[in-house]
Amino acid sequence: MQFTVPARPRRRPSLTPMIDVVFLLLVFFMLASRFGMDAMLPLPLAASGGERYTGPPRLVDISPEAVALNGRPVQDLPAALVPLMTGPGDMIILRGRDGATLQRVVSITEDLRAAGYTALVLVE
Repeated sequence: MQFTVPARPRRRPSLTPMIDVVFLLLVFFMLASRFGMDAMLPLPLAASGGERYTGPPRLVDISPEAVALNGRPVQDLPAALVPLMTGPGDMIILRGRDGATLQRVVSITEDLRAAGYTALVLVE
């Protein structure tokens, strides 16, 4: 008489620990990575109390489609500012209007800085 060991049924491995490890790695890499570049604009606000405003008015209204200088639409803002400026350090006041995005304000600011204007003030 021969005795054989009964065959054990095959158990399927549990996937729960592997799924836990994958989710932990996903959370770790999401928290450890940087999703964007942080940038800082050196742009004073009007309430910061810098120097006093002198000279003719230089109010730039920035809207989503157009740019206006002292209430009049302009195509080339740096060229339109030339008669109103005594030097590149004169203050220019920027104001976002009618749902202008921050990117639009930053683009106008970069254009003015590229033209050599350094004293830009952002108001609400």
